[in-house]
Amino acid sequence: MTDATVLTTREIMELIPHRWPVLLVDRIVEYDPDAKRIVGIKAVTASEWFFQGHFPGLPVMPGVLQVEALAQTMAVYVARQPGFGDRIGLFAGIDDCRFKRVVSPGDVLRLEITMEKLGSRFGRAQAVASVDGEVACQATISFIIPNEGVLK
Repeated sequence: MTDATVLTTREIMELIPHRWPVLLVDRIVEYDPDAKRIVGIKAVTASEWFFQGHFPGLPVMPGVLQVEALAQTMAVYVARQPGFGDRIGLFAGIDDCRFKRVVSPGDVLRLEITMEKLGSRFGRAQAVASVDGEVACQATISFIIPNEGVLK
């Protein structure tokens, strides 16, 4: 069964500033603001830039990029909330992070975010990246929105 597309790559790029080669969410397949939940998809291909060096002959998606893909999915959720639109969040924390499965070319990474807290300047979520129902990475991730001018 294929998940329906809620947001395309182009629509994601209208919400968050990430671009190739760092944009790590291909599409959003679920968005439920009442449940404070969003699900993104990243199709992992053999041509990904990071596989050139991680690792030659044994391509493995770096864990830090799995976490980044989860954070970008959270950023899409936040950008769709009233009052956040063009405000850019920065990582504030990655807690209780665990890697449980290797992610390789051909895998489809499911990026599930459930928001625990969302204030005007801080947010935190439970994040789970999985492949075929197996958890690859899970963590609690948080962000801050800095004062105006900090990112100039």
